[in-house]
Amino acid sequence: MIKQTILIILTSLVISSCNNADKKAMTSKTTIENQTKQDSTSGYASVNGLKMYYEIHGQGKPLVLVHGGGSTIQTNFENIIPLLSQNRKVVAVELQSHGRTSDRNADLTFEQDADDIAALLKYLGIDKADFLGFSNGGTTTLQIAIRHAELVDKIILCSALAKRNGVPDWFWGFMSQAKLENMPVQLKDGYKKVAADTNGLQVMHDRDVKRMVNFKDIPDEQIKAIVVPTLIIIGDNDVITPEHAIELHRQIANSELAIIPGGHGEYIGEVTTITADFKESDLVVPMIEKFLDKKTKK
Repeated sequence: MIKQTILIILTSLVISSCNNADKKAMTSKTTIENQTKQDSTSGYASVNGLKMYYEIHGQGKPLVLVHGGGSTIQTNFENIIPLLSQNRKVVAVELQSHGRTSDRNADLTFEQDADDIAALLKYLGIDKADFLGFSNGGTTTLQIAIRHAELVDKIILCSALAKRNGVPDWFWGFMSQAKLENMPVQLKDGYKKVAADTNGLQVMHDRDVKRMVNFKDIPDEQIKAIVVPTLIIIGDNDVITPEHAIELHRQIANSELAIIPGGHGEYIGEVTTITADFKESDLVVPMIEKFLDKKTKK
């Protein structure tokens, strides 16, 4: 019988409000950021016809970060990389036509993205890693677990979609009419900030939209075949429905589920969710670290 562990987080982590604690936290944050910069490298790899961009932050066991549609490393993960890389080697990638990675004359698929990441890890000499994917990156992470199980220790699925019924009906109508001018300005600015050729923005947008319009369900048998420890996270105001997240949790035997207050990616500090009252304590990094550090049952 599948053990179901549903963690519903109703309040954010609380930090001390005293001035001394605030000063200490600010000093600690500066130290962390400086250390992260010192331990960071970046580069490009020739991967399946792509010039694929990657960044490595920190040292330790590898944790691969996989961004969502229309995004870059920074727009999705800038707020959590300094924290996660304190005790881990964080490997962040940019996928086909996104950010600094080139395009190939082919439509985007989650399967191909998974194969590209597997090839990148081979290039980097990484035999085994944990994976955290957000949104479309969560779907890609599912495909990594399905297609390249030998590479995977644990996976974290952040607002991941596996079935078309995992989002409200309006979502598909919205995607079928998507236009570049309606793309969140933070994502457009994030792309333009790093891309060598900003004319590629339209290409990225159109490829992402086409993939989502043609989205196909991942078969149940493939999902149920995932045996690695899995943490599923969504926001309670996410585009991904709670029912879909619960069903994923039921299908993946060795999984945990957390439903966090907030919207799509707010719990990792995704750029479009940042508000004036954003606090580092709103992030679910402690939960992620606890899951990753947990010993795997044999």
